[in-house]
Amino acid sequence: MAAAVHAAQAGHAVSVFEASRTLGGRARAVAAQRADGSPLVLDNGQHILIGAYAECLRLMRAVGVTPDSALLRLPLALVFPDGSGLALPDAPPPWDALAGIARARGWSLRERAALLARAARWRLAGFRCAPGTSVADLCAGLPQRLVDEFIAPLCVSALNTPVQDSCGQVFLRVLHDSLFAGRGGSHLLLPRTDLGALFPEPAAQWLQQRGHAVHRGQRVQALARDEAGWRVDGCAFDAVLLATSSTESARLVAEAAVPAPQRPALQTWAAGAQALRFGAIATVYAELPGARTPLLPRPMLALRARAQRPAQFVFDRALLGGPAGLLAFVVSAFEGERAALERDVLAQAAEDLALPGLRAVQTVVEKRATFACTPALARPPRVIAPGLQACGDYVAGPYPATLEGAVLHGAAAAQDLGQSSL
Repeated sequence: MAAAVHAAQAGHAVSVFEASRTLGGRARAVAAQRADGSPLVLDNGQHILIGAYAECLRLMRAVGVTPDSALLRLPLALVFPDGSGLALPDAPPPWDALAGIARARGWSLRERAALLARAARWRLAGFRCAPGTSVADLCAGLPQRLVDEFIAPLCVSALNTPVQDSCGQVFLRVLHDSLFAGRGGSHLLLPRTDLGALFPEPAAQWLQQRGHAVHRGQRVQALARDEAGWRVDGCAFDAVLLATSSTESARLVAEAAVPAPQRPALQTWAAGAQALRFGAIATVYAELPGARTPLLPRPMLALRARAQRPAQFVFDRALLGGPAGLLAFVVSAFEGERAALERDVLAQAAEDLALPGLRAVQTVVEKRATFACTPALARPPRVIAPGLQACGDYVAGPYPATLEGAVLHGAAAAQDLGQSSL
């Protein structure tokens, strides 16, 4: 939808083909039911944005969404149920991070000094590191509490990859752009509405009101190239932007009917896209029947994940415009079975939050939620062939699999269309 809006703004005639009936891809609304049978609109996972997502916020405004109403803005806080952890003040960088680290509850003076010294070292190095460096390598020598309560939560939430396997350079880029790039960049932006209403549905309405086509429930089967341009299931277009998952893009590119000289390049691109590995993210929605008030002191709390207690974060949906008593537990880099996950999360809620009466409402497991953001990962380029580009969070770029990364690539692809129509 980001690519479509940008292309339309540039004066192109746009046709969107969406395989699902629901817009949004991996950031979409999901219909559910509460224990009493009443309808409930959830999301396919509890997503958050941050203040540094400038392109996401710009696009939302462009299609008529008011971010100040749709999103709850809070200074970054990684606070645990016992009140320990890091909470940044609303101040310009780097003073917000420095003050937050200096005042972190539950950390010793030595631990706080160690993190400040390491952050200063990263900044002096220009937030760059050697290729092949993992996040664990970056943090070697730091006290274990800092790794467990600061580095690991940030890393798994941003990269969906454990610290020992995560790309150090991408992690440093995320730190730079969120904590040190501009005031408010580290703020948490928590959706107050379902993800469909946050951007994709307003974007579709914006496009249709301007005469562009949005086809739902229509999976593209084949691409073909001829002298006139590209054909999508037999329909002629001047250019094609593959704003799909890497696996779906790889299928279309590998099977595309193109002149013989172009086939090797397309096969190489498809092989690179197919080689990406993925990690799952699970969200367990649970409710406390009969609750009339929020269950948590904050909209979001960090949790200490451990064996058979897998959730890293919990969100109180009542503090985000949802019904009282509804919580969302997030498990990044998830591996396991759904039934065991629900059992373990409910046990974790009883132990960590003193909420033994929670019942699971719905569990959503996105098995291919993000690509595994490993060191020195070779990601496929955005440009595939003349008139054919891929845009999504997985194409080559400095960011992990985030909403902002996806929309930035969508914008770049649309800007490269030149004067042709789409």
